[in-house]
Amino acid sequence: MKAVLLVLAGLFGLVAALVGAVLGAGAVATLIITARISAQHPPEGPFVAVRGGRLATIQADPETGARATIVLLHGASANASDPMEGVGRTLAAQGFRVVAFDRPGFGWSDRLSGADAAAPAVQGAAIAEALSRMGIGPAIVLGHSWAGALALSLALDHPERVSGLVLVAPVALPFREARTPPWYWRLALQPPVAWLLSRTLGPPLGLRFLEPAARNVFQPQPVAEGYVERSRAALVLRPDTLLASVQDLVALPAALAAQAPRYGTLRVPTTIVTGDADGAVGNTTQADPLSRAIPGADLVVLPGIGHMVPWVATQALADAVSKLAERVAAPEAAPVAP
Repeated sequence: MKAVLLVLAGLFGLVAALVGAVLGAGAVATLIITARISAQHPPEGPFVAVRGGRLATIQADPETGARATIVLLHGASANASDPMEGVGRTLAAQGFRVVAFDRPGFGWSDRLSGADAAAPAVQGAAIAEALSRMGIGPAIVLGHSWAGALALSLALDHPERVSGLVLVAPVALPFREARTPPWYWRLALQPPVAWLLSRTLGPPLGLRFLEPAARNVFQPQPVAEGYVERSRAALVLRPDTLLASVQDLVALPAALAAQAPRYGTLRVPTTIVTGDADGAVGNTTQADPLSRAIPGADLVVLPGIGHMVPWVATQALADAVSKLAERVAAPEAAPVAP
């Protein structure tokens, strides 16, 4: 019996040593990857000081006077370059002032309040504060994917900063079915484990799957030329940003359940743009019912288009923004309360 225990102890020791070696190698690789990504993708625009830190922006101005200001908010695991390079430059060329934010914890923005910043309401308060400090508002707010919930939270809690909403392939309503992830995902999502993985194995593995992930989210369209580089997608692989991304996704269902019942109180001109081939966020379970929940909302469905509307249907989205801007400028812009 004693011999068996000694053998088992030796095996456990060997396994622990192997795990330690793998994690150690991952930690070294993570330090190298983080330094390289940060050097390749430095901040592109001015920072705005807010409580708890600062938010990073990328801005584009029209050649002459601006028709209106458009605020761009990016989706999960992305940063301000994603919507700016997708549709923002086109909007600026069409006469709009465009301000894209790195959401708290993404790109070069500080997380501000740790895990609590995962809530759209917390991020919305930070964006509203930044807009106030910049002297912007009310503005048209465009939120893509995860940021559909953020844009809606901003309009609900800080209506003085929002003149119109453009919700693109939005995640905004509670999920119909609560899917139970596999055990290894449940383990990985535990805060201590997520923290450890984000600093060891996460970045090297993420670097390997960056291109496949882009192909998956663009389906059924091909990945836009130069997307990974132009969108600075690799910034998400830095440890703190990886952790923020996980926190945002985990916290979203509860946030949607809390804010969705308030959508009927919105009185801001709203346009929802979605593709009917969106495999990431189903338009029949999100965009379509959302258009009925928000009074006076317009729904634009793009045939054959997937999730990455700002990149693959750029002009159609810019046209929808322009049309909404005209609606906002009209005296009868606000929907009439029922």
